Amino acid sequence: VQLVESGGGLVQPGGSLRLSCAASGFTFSNYHMSWHRQAPGKEREWVAGISSAGGPTNYADSVKGRFTISRDNAKNTLNLQMNSLKPEDTAVYYCKVPTLKVWGQGTQVTVSS
Repeated sequence: VQLVESGGGLVQPGGSLRLSCAASGFTFSNYHMSWHRQAPGKEREWVAGISSAGGPTNYADSVKGRFTISRDNAKNTLNLQMNSLKPEDTAVYYCKVPTLKVWGQGTQVTVSS
């Protein structure tokens, strides 16, 4: 089982980024997936989740209305569209297969002017 995140980077406040997570080694379409993040000096926190079929989705209050989680089961890919980014969104972002307790290596997102 492997998860590989990509798409992180440096963006100005108010900007957008799209993260992707490429999954392999398991039947991706059978599993609920989630995004999490960990800011410097803070605990890792859950950001968003999506069912195996692509809906329903749910979000942490801190990102609701700004982030959109989606998946492409044909391509074994999980995505996180992040809009209206704020400095407090700065963190390492991880994808996860919750029921398998498998994490990716993370991708750094930095929101700064």
